[in-house]
Parts: sequence; structure tokens; C-alpha cells
Amino acid sequence: MKKFFKQIVDHPKQIVIVFVLAAIICALCQQMIRVDYDMNDYLPKNSPSTTALDLMEEEFDGGIPNARVMIRDVTIPEALAMKQEIEQVGGVTDVTWLDDAVSIEEPLAMQDTDTVETYYKDGNALFSVTIEEEKQIAAVNEIREVIGDDNAMEGSAVSTVVATQSTVSEISKIAVIAVLFVIFILILTTTSWLDAFLVMAGLGVAILINAGTNLIFGEISFVTNAAGNILQLAVSLDYSVFLLHRFTECRQSQPDAKTAMVEALSMSVSSILSSGLTTVIGFLALCMMQFRIGPDLGRALAKGIAISLIVVFAFMPALILLTYKLEDKLKHKEFMPSFHKFGKAVQKLMLPCVICFVILIVPAYLASNSNSFYYGASKIFGPSTQLGADTEAIEEIFGKQDTYVLLVPKEDKALQKTLSDELHKLPEISSIISYVDTVGMEIPESYLDQATYEKLCSDHYTRLVLSIDAPYEGQETFHLVKNIRSIAEKYYSGEWYLAGQGVSTYDLMDTITADMTKVNLIAIGAVLIVLILTLKSITLPVILVLSIEAAIWINLSVPYFTDQTIFYIAYLIISSVQLGATVDYAILFTERYKEFRETYGKKDAIVQTVQAVTVSILTSGSALTVVGFLLGKISTHGLLSQLGYFLGKGTLCSLVIVLFVLPGLLYLFDGVFIKKKKQKI
Repeated sequence: MKKFFKQIVDHPKQIVIVFVLAAIICALCQQMIRVDYDMNDYLPKNSPSTTALDLMEEEFDGGIPNARVMIRDVTIPEALAMKQEIEQVGGVTDVTWLDDAVSIEEPLAMQDTDTVETYYKDGNALFSVTIEEEKQIAAVNEIREVIGDDNAMEGSAVSTVVATQSTVSEISKIAVIAVLFVIFILILTTTSWLDAFLVMAGLGVAILINAGTNLIFGEISFVTNAAGNILQLAVSLDYSVFLLHRFTECRQSQPDAKTAMVEALSMSVSSILSSGLTTVIGFLALCMMQFRIGPDLGRALAKGIAISLIVVFAFMPALILLTYKLEDKLKHKEFMPSFHKFGKAVQKLMLPCVICFVILIVPAYLASNSNSFYYGASKIFGPSTQLGADTEAIEEIFGKQDTYVLLVPKEDKALQKTLSDELHKLPEISSIISYVDTVGMEIPESYLDQATYEKLCSDHYTRLVLSIDAPYEGQETFHLVKNIRSIAEKYYSGEWYLAGQGVSTYDLMDTITADMTKVNLIAIGAVLIVLILTLKSITLPVILVLSIEAAIWINLSVPYFTDQTIFYIAYLIISSVQLGATVDYAILFTERYKEFRETYGKKDAIVQTVQAVTVSILTSGSALTVVGFLLGKISTHGLLSQLGYFLGKGTLCSLVIVLFVLPGLLYLFDGVFIKKKKQKI
């Protein structure tokens, strides 16, 4: 490695120019990356609801309804006029209302009450609207202009548009505050006014290159777009800080800057690479998820950490060598204390902390696995947002409704009628729009006008549009989906297709719950293997991984004890992210403890280790904590907000365990991994 490092220090200007150009090019590439905000798009391609949606797009011009629009205080003629206005909006392919289900020329009192009140109740009209995915933003905004702020709209299309528009501005605000905070922390923890800006320059180059190279994926998820850059910033921060500290140490014994940098790189390469590798593996574990937000985030973060490592070992040494003279001129006094007294306090408290740890670990594990979950997107925006308020307003009048579409072969209308009759018996189905229900099985297809026929039938399939009196998710909904699928299978074995928001959420639940155990085991197993190889011990990796896993369990047990329902996707993602992002702290603490044990006894080694690593751990940990809480506080997107709070609380849990519990564990198991000839009393 020394030959490589010598090449780096001999060509600093060329290396800096190459990385800066790469960052500029990647910044331009970033503008070409599409961001997908629709959670249902991340279901596996072979999931039943995804297959049904794909077939529906092939067979019918209008897809499945993905928005509900409520107009208050309107007459039937006014509602029909509003329906026509909404139909004229670009991107709207279909609008379904009362006139599609019953004959409005007859008195409503003579019609089926449940069917009428699905669309028109107490003078309020509710339209089911289908919007093209590619035109959702323009269409939703235009519909809002048409109906005004006094009326309401909700649905997956509306949720996607709101997420798209709000997240961009919120993430920019989070990034600015996070960068300012990190600069402040770096000024406190370094010895030159220039150091903070050198570190931020390196992080900025790494983040821009990673963000731009996401172009190879074509598009990225909203989670990756929102959290990827700031997670990379917080997680890889300590690599550059560690190199700077090593360079400062080496210059005290080696006056030649280039030689000092080669020594600093050689001394730090092992610890930085081992920390980086465990972080990369923790993120890569997300790639094992079937739900494709996991692989999307995992590969982007793993690539980002790998790029950060390249920047630390190539760009940062070159940049430091070009600026070290200015850095010397801008030296300031140390703002951080020595932490020797803190080390003494930890040494006294560590064994009681281990006892508390042992007491908490089992209930924390059980509670973390007993949470209540949201699986889909229905609860992403709370009542404090316009979308959340609109959803509550619609549900207050019309209840929690959804629309499913069932495709079956169109030839046998008698069988379709039998199917429809059995579906009508399900109490959650308030009305069905289909050929046999709306037109009648006795009327030949040739009697219908083309527009009406194409809404109901394609060349191969007929569709039944089911109005559902049930929420988008929950046990009632999941039971209903299973019932409808069972009935369809009875009459059209293997030839039916069912789609809808509740159906997709059922498949989402089925997919991501199956991912949990697999992803966790792969992440833990891979990190254990890397630690066994790097630490050359079996006991130490088990202690380190158990410490961080316990921090994860404590973090995820809080919602259970506070009776909070959480998003399963945030729950699943944070397990791998917290492990990958904070296991570095445990590694750094353990490696320094082993170093100090060569010259100190167990208790003194603990004090010296705490004193040596606290600044480094707090630098990265505080940044990760603040980034998490910023995301949680500022984001109106419920899933991102919850992921942020998990990240902030989880990092705090990891910090507490690494600084107070891990010392006690190392002290107790010292004789297992410290060779006898190195032991001190």
C-alpha cells in the first residue's frame, strides 16, 4: 500500500483536479435521475397485484382508480358538470361516479341506497378518478385548481404528488442545517479553523460523485433521494477526521509533510477499511429484500461509503498536502476537554451499566418484535397536512373506501353473473360496476356504444370495479382481499387478476414481513465474518455485534411501550442502517482498548480508551443523531420522518452502549481475547 500512497502524495494537484472534475460531472448527471415516490412500484415484479396492474394497462386504456375527489354541497346536475371538468384535465383517463353505477334519470330513492351513498351522500359527490402515472403531478395540481381548496382529494396518486413536491424542499432545508451543524462540530473537535472545511470538501466531493453515479440505476427511490446523501455525510464523516488526526500526530515526529502523510495513511488504512467494510456490508444486506426500496437504498449507500473510502485515501491526502501550510497558520486552541474525568466516571459506572444491559436486553428484544405496523402509504401524511385533512374529511362523510378491479375472461357472462352475485354477499363490497351488473347479461355487446363497452370489456377480459367499504390496510382489509381472491379462484381458477390499493398493501405486507428475518441474519452474519477476520477473534465480534443489536432492539422497543404504530418499512430499514452506521464506534473502541492493554492494566486501559475515542465517536455520532432528528422533525412524509427519528434515537442508544456498556463487557471478557503475555494487572 505504501507504493500507492507515495504515488498519491507525489501528484496532489493532478489528483485534486481529477476528483473536482468528477464531482462537477456527477452533479450534472444527478439532474437526470428520476425519483419514484410510489411505494407500490417497489413490489416484486411477480407479485399478484403487480401482475394484475401490468395486465390491466395492456388490456384497458384507463388503469385502476388512484384518487378520490369530493365536491361539497352540489346537486346532481352540478356534480355531472364537475365530472366533465375533471375528465378534461390532462392525464385523467377515467372518472367514475353515480351515473356509471345507476340510472340517475330515475329517482334516487328508488335506487339501491348503498350504491347511491358510495358516490353521493348528504349533498356531497365523491368521484373515483384514474390518473396516468407519467402525468400525475400536472393532473393533481390542475384538479386542485378545478375543485378549489374548500373541496377534498386523496388517494395514492395525490399522495405521490404531495410527497414529490414537499420532499424536495424539505430535504434541501435538512441538508443546509446538517452541513452547518457538522461544520460547527468539526471546528470544536479539530485544531485548525481550516480542518472543518477540508473535511466538508472531501465529503462534498464523495457525496456529489455518489449522487451522480446513481444514474447507472436509471431511477432511485424517494427514501434514497431523501436520506442517502445525509446518511453518507454522517456515516463517513469520521474517516476524514481520523486521517487528519493521524497526519497531525505523524508530523510531530516526521517534519516532511509527504512522508508524514504516507505514515498516516499506512497507520490508518486498516482501521478505516475495517470500519468501512462492515458499514458497506450492513448496507448491502438491504439488497436481500424483495421489497425493492431496500436494494435501492442499500446499493446506493454501499456505493457511497465505498466512494467515501476512495476519497479519503486519494483526494483527502492530496488536498491536505496542498493546504497544510495554511492549516498551520489557522491553528486554534483545543475546544474539547481531555475526557480523562469522563473516562474515570465510565470506569466506575461500567459494571452497573452491564447489569442494566443484561436486565434490559430480553424485554427490549421481545418488545421490538411486538410492534403494531402500517405496511402501505395510507398513513404517510398526518392530519396536520392538507392531504391528511382532506383524507379525514372524505372518510368522515363517505367512510374508509377503496376501489378494487377484478379481471376475468369475458366469454361466459352467466359465470360472471354468478361470480358477481357471490361478491355482492361480502358486506365490505358496497357496489359493483361490470357488464353483467350495469348493462345486464341479456343485452348483446353490439348494443353498447364503443366508449361504454371499452370501459367494461377488452378483447380478452371483462372487469368488475368493486367499491370497497374498508380502509386501505388493516386486518379487515387483508381478510377481505383473501376472500375476494378465494371467490375468484373458485370460478376462474388461475385466470383472474385483482388490483387495488388494498390489494397492493396486502402484497406489500406479505413481501416485507418475509424480508425481516432474512435481512437481519444476513447483515449480522456478514458483519460477524468481517469482524472475525479483522479482529482475529470470535469473542470480540460477538460482543460488538450483540452490543449494537441490543441498541437496535432498545430503539425499536420504544414504539411498543409508547403504543405507537410504526411503518414496517422504516422498522426494517433502520435495523440494517443502524448496525452498519454505528458498529464503527464499537470497532474503534475495541481496537484502541487492545492497544492500551499492551501497556496498561484493565481499569486504566478503559480510562485511556474512553479518553482517546470519545471525541471521534461523538463527532460522528452527534452528526448522525442530528441528521436523524432533523429528518424526523422537518419531513412531513410520515415514513421518512419516522425513519429519521429511529436514526436519531438509535444512534443515541448505540453511543450510550458503546461508551458505558461496552467498556464493562471488554473488562469482563478481557482474559478471553487478550493474550496472557500482554495482560497487565
